[in-house]
Amino acid sequence: MRFISALIFHIFANFVALWAATYFIPGFIFKGTFLDLLMAAAILTAINYLLKPILKLLLGPFIVLSLGLLTIVINAATLYLLDIFSSQLTIEGLMPLFLGTLIVSLTNLTIHGTAKFLYRRS
Repeated sequence: MRFISALIFHIFANFVALWAATYFIPGFIFKGTFLDLLMAAAILTAINYLLKPILKLLLGPFIVLSLGLLTIVINAATLYLLDIFSSQLTIEGLMPLFLGTLIVSLTNLTIHGTAKFLYRRS
């Protein structure tokens, strides 16, 4: 039961992050409905759960050598895969991809950090 609630929370966090990236970054375009954005967030969550740990395991030594900066490239790769899998999302160029990666990462970090703080407090 805890896994399902964590999965739903991750989908919600990715939904907010994708909406923020769409709203603030020109060139990060989402043309779809609320449900399409929710489906894109679910796809991003699935990519993060399935593919991201494998990439981090394989590229672990390079992540250490780059002092963690390679994680930005891994996050950008997950957003690029979302662009491929979701027909409603269009990322026009490297700069919107980079800025979108930063927005999605910072939004997820903020939401998850706040949730952990509130969970420990109660």
